[in-house]
Amino acid sequence: MTLHLPDAHGALRAYEPRTEPLALTPGAPFTSRTVFSAAHVVADPYADTTPDSPAAVDWDATLAFRRHLWSHGLGVAEAMDTAQRGMGLDWAGAAELIRRSAAEAKAAGGRIACGVGTDQLTGPANLTEVRAAYEEQLAVVEESGAQAILMASRALAAAARGPEDYLEVYGHLLRQAAEPVILHWLGPMFDPALEGYWGSSDLDAATDTFLDVIAAHPDKVDGIKVSLLDAQREIDLRRRLPKGVRCYTGDDFHYPELIAGDEQGFSHALLGIFDPLGPLAAQAVRVLDTGDREGFRTLLDPTVELSRHLFQAPTRFYKTGVVFLAWLAGLQSHFTMVGGLQSARSLPHFARAYELADTLGLFPDPKLAEERMRNLLSLYGVDR
Repeated sequence: MTLHLPDAHGALRAYEPRTEPLALTPGAPFTSRTVFSAAHVVADPYADTTPDSPAAVDWDATLAFRRHLWSHGLGVAEAMDTAQRGMGLDWAGAAELIRRSAAEAKAAGGRIACGVGTDQLTGPANLTEVRAAYEEQLAVVEESGAQAILMASRALAAAARGPEDYLEVYGHLLRQAAEPVILHWLGPMFDPALEGYWGSSDLDAATDTFLDVIAAHPDKVDGIKVSLLDAQREIDLRRRLPKGVRCYTGDDFHYPELIAGDEQGFSHALLGIFDPLGPLAAQAVRVLDTGDREGFRTLLDPTVELSRHLFQAPTRFYKTGVVFLAWLAGLQSHFTMVGGLQSARSLPHFARAYELADTLGLFPDPKLAEERMRNLLSLYGVDR
């Protein structure tokens, strides 16, 4: 049945929903790339909360979504930006999420890495306090048995006077880390408070400092996650990494070409867009495992338009589209988010996200997705 979807100019356009999904089933573990999906949290829709309240999480649905990702061979990057760290999920909630997900990963045989930050600091902090906050979170992740991802810190960005402070803080953390970690460079397009990270707004100078941190402790760095939405900069950076240190792309605009790679190397993946794309992304990587880069690109290139739509400015609100698609796909029963963030995108944005995802065949039950989209349209006053 025809849906009438609103566009950015307030007009309605007719759209004929797809009737059959792609056939996407679990398969063998990946052999050529290490791939993480940064997974979202599912809010408890029955909790009596406000946007300023501590997060109310539906733990059963949240862990079920992680089992969905593991079943397709993806690793889970837990308690990251996609899980609304600093945007509804506080440190107490993140710590519980880490412990629960790590235990679930052990039971399911799934790979997991968890974000380590400083978001328990709610006001101005000095470098000693920043370091102590990182240490507290690192201990929680290591005690859970998960790999650590050292995330960029708003508090460190505010407290650091220059590159030397980043070298000191990160050097201290890497020396005490029990196992090699992933370093995460998140750009200001994802979080404006991270402007000037690594001691400079000049990205060339910041890159040099970042590489200095890695060069001083290559045995403690499994890899780096780069989220700057600049494909050439990522390529240049990965070519300068010490041998054995991986590059995990976090570029939700250019991921097919970066993962496919070139004659000088390739990127692994740690991506928010692999939350809604999980089964399709897994199928594409298995094609790549056979050496078929063209087949990989054929599967994954058409998804970029959807990713660019979800991650359009303000980029930090991409999480709303991710949860919206999980609801349409039947992977959760409602479209409610921690902190009320379901209000962060417009109806035309949702309509276009539905159309792009449906065209790709991402919904296991297209009829259910159509019914839920129709309900949303009706809620907004679109009755035909």
